[in-house]
Amino acid sequence: MYGALHVEGTSLASADGTPVQLRGASTHGLAWFPQYVNSAAFRTLRDDWHANCVRLALYTAEYDGYCEGGDQAKLKALVRSGVDAATDLGLYVIIDWHVLHDLTPLTYIDQAEAFFDEMSAAYADNPNVLYEICNEPNGDTSWADVKSYAEQVIPIIHHNAPDAIVIVGTPEWSQRVDSAAADPLTGEVGKNVLYSLHFYAATHGEWLRERMVQALDAGLPIFISEFGTPDASGAGANDFASANAWLDLADERNVSYCCWSLSNKDEAASLLAPTSTATSGWTDADLSETGAWYRERLAR
Repeated sequence: MYGALHVEGTSLASADGTPVQLRGASTHGLAWFPQYVNSAAFRTLRDDWHANCVRLALYTAEYDGYCEGGDQAKLKALVRSGVDAATDLGLYVIIDWHVLHDLTPLTYIDQAEAFFDEMSAAYADNPNVLYEICNEPNGDTSWADVKSYAEQVIPIIHHNAPDAIVIVGTPEWSQRVDSAAADPLTGEVGKNVLYSLHFYAATHGEWLRERMVQALDAGLPIFISEFGTPDASGAGANDFASANAWLDLADERNVSYCCWSLSNKDEAASLLAPTSTATSGWTDADLSETGAWYRERLAR
């Protein structure tokens, strides 16, 4: 829709400098819910939901993740299938290296380097592909750890795709954008980089929105690459008042975002009801409470 993107100021822009906001949905773990990685599903998101972006969540560790017992060939084929489907539909697509239970992205940096080398070489000519190199660093992981990792992985991506957009996670499950704002990536490594902030509406309120505003005001480009409407566990009651406050702010500041998750997992954060068996063309009956809210929200 907007052609090749670049980072300008604190958000994305088209080639002519027009501000661009990506709004879309994230898959759940590709190994667990592969059925939603299909062209018809993505077409439904585009045509019925008015989304312009899909995020492909490739877990690195838990439950047969890519680096801990998963079928790497099958998982890479799923990523490629998702990228190709999104590309054919004119959607932007995020390849997400979903660090979570492995705590720090440095745990599997060798595998990350090989993976992003392969993917960025394959999609070097695809201006719609964005690379999220570490989902949610957590535990004792510091911003210095994440920055060190980024300084090793980003040059590999930019060697193959010099103008590619890269999204870098921040510590404490991608909440510490203040740490990144105080010491951002610089030079060629910092070119076309955004920093991720994640929120779950029932857990993360005004205090984290204030942190985002302060980081934006300091000049940090931010992408909300994952958010949910319930608490941080993905369960509990949905807090749509908080979620609307978040997205109102994101829309006002031209911050892009993707909602977790395109799946029928039996949890409040899922966009589809656990009773739904449809993998595209979802009716009202297929949608969860969150899915019905988000579909209406995107139509505004």
